[in-house]
Amino acid sequence: MFSLRKLGRFGRTYRHLHRYNRILQVLLKYGFNDLINRLHIDQYFESGWQRLKGNRSEEQGPERLSRPERLRLAFEELGPTFIKLGQLLSSRPDLMPPAYLEELAHLQDRVPPVPWEEIDAVFQREFGAPAETIFPYFEHEAMAAASIGQVHRARLESGQEVVIKVRRPGIAQLVTVDLEIFSHIASLMEQYLEELRDHSPTAVVDEFAASLSRELDFSIELTNIQRFALQFKDNRNIHVPAVYPELCSSRILVMEQINGIKASDLQLLRANDYDLTLIAERGANLVMEQIFQHGFFHADPHPGNLFILPNNIICFIDFGQMGRLSRQDKEDFTALVQSLVKKNEQEMVSGVLRTTIQLQEVNRERLERDLVLFTDRYLYQPLDKLEAAKIFQDLLSLVTRHRLSFKPSLYLMMKALSTLEGVGMMLDPKLKLFSLAKPFMRQLQQERMRPKRLLEDAADFGNNYLQLLRVLPDEVQNFFRQLLSGHLRIGFEHRGIEPLQLTLERISNRIAYAIVLAALIVGSSLIVLSGIPPRWHNVPVIGLFGFVLAACMGFALLISIIRHSKM
Repeated sequence: MFSLRKLGRFGRTYRHLHRYNRILQVLLKYGFNDLINRLHIDQYFESGWQRLKGNRSEEQGPERLSRPERLRLAFEELGPTFIKLGQLLSSRPDLMPPAYLEELAHLQDRVPPVPWEEIDAVFQREFGAPAETIFPYFEHEAMAAASIGQVHRARLESGQEVVIKVRRPGIAQLVTVDLEIFSHIASLMEQYLEELRDHSPTAVVDEFAASLSRELDFSIELTNIQRFALQFKDNRNIHVPAVYPELCSSRILVMEQINGIKASDLQLLRANDYDLTLIAERGANLVMEQIFQHGFFHADPHPGNLFILPNNIICFIDFGQMGRLSRQDKEDFTALVQSLVKKNEQEMVSGVLRTTIQLQEVNRERLERDLVLFTDRYLYQPLDKLEAAKIFQDLLSLVTRHRLSFKPSLYLMMKALSTLEGVGMMLDPKLKLFSLAKPFMRQLQQERMRPKRLLEDAADFGNNYLQLLRVLPDEVQNFFRQLLSGHLRIGFEHRGIEPLQLTLERISNRIAYAIVLAALIVGSSLIVLSGIPPRWHNVPVIGLFGFVLAACMGFALLISIIRHSKM
């Protein structure tokens, strides 16, 4: 087992050490020892690190696979937290190259089901009674199992068929440990990987932790379904599964069982005389309405989460991942699209800057030139030739080259639209996603120019400045009071000096080590010259022992220098 020296926020618990050990073993198994070396893991794990690296066999490193494939396999082997992280990274082209994005999108979230006894124990903890006393019928065998939860069929006293989603026992503890390890690794990345420093890996981990904590809490998914049902209460083209709040908790979710046909089962849909063209159009319009009208949308509308009911009614399931767009986000994105269509260079640049986070100073002229080339590439093509996924990918690559990053909510939106396009094209190859999006964007633009909205914006603008004028005198007075009293302090943050501090510490340690070594050699020499007994072959034993100890220390210092590749 490793001897942990310093892990920042880590507690010195066995579970952290054991899990960190497992993570490093899997990363080495799939050939990521170069990354681990760059992160200087050996400064934190001393005793077992070299042994762990030495245990890596040739068959453990599947060199025949590409690096993205090896990363996907490593994430799948490391379990739920890594699978969820991979799914997040697959929607972040600002962080990952295209080959990694494509490979991580194929992550499989399938695990063996938990035994029935453990599932029943969850009901006893949540409701104080076994599941079969709450439900007249409960199917012990899981109908589906994933890393976060598994699903069982059951029946209510009313006779209603339901499905019950139960959180896997122990998953919250595993996720907590993994997130703490992620936090430490992210801090090492910011310290040692200069190419990632601007992307703030610790902030990405914080964002991921918040997202995963929401997904672990099934009561949040319950409220997501209720809100989703409310915004479509008058739409007969969609069915939202009924939920039963009185039987739900943070670990258990009970909802209506959907007996429909998966959107991917084209053969069965055709056999039952469903209108695939109508289904594709309805599905696209429903997602557009979610995004551009309600600002609350299903973030993962893949075929497994879409069921088709009689009369071509569409039903979404799995509301764990939902996207949210503020009114300002919707309007900024719509304005960006409009500026691209009109080829208004200044508005294009302003639109990109409004919808992105700047990682460093932006060269506006270069950004404008690249945006013009981008519009020239797509603007004059017929709508039936445009692919949303390809356009979004090129736009994301463009902003990434300029050290810009779209807001996380907009990434989710683009991912949802790209996924939707794939499903829609499967149902109807002639589907024109951008044609369907135009009315929603036009309505959003018109809404922004209505007199009532203009008055609201003017009132908000005036109120904000009024509040500023009210507090400004007090703030100015407070500033001068601190300045005159000598209590005004200005803080400076020094970045990038951690490696220098580490290097200086290592230099000082080696100098002290060398001084002790030299003193040992000089002292041993004096003892040998003075002939102090006891002697062995007429050589003082104490002096001889000093020379041997000095030789061992010298070799240790030499090995340490060679191991760090710095002579």
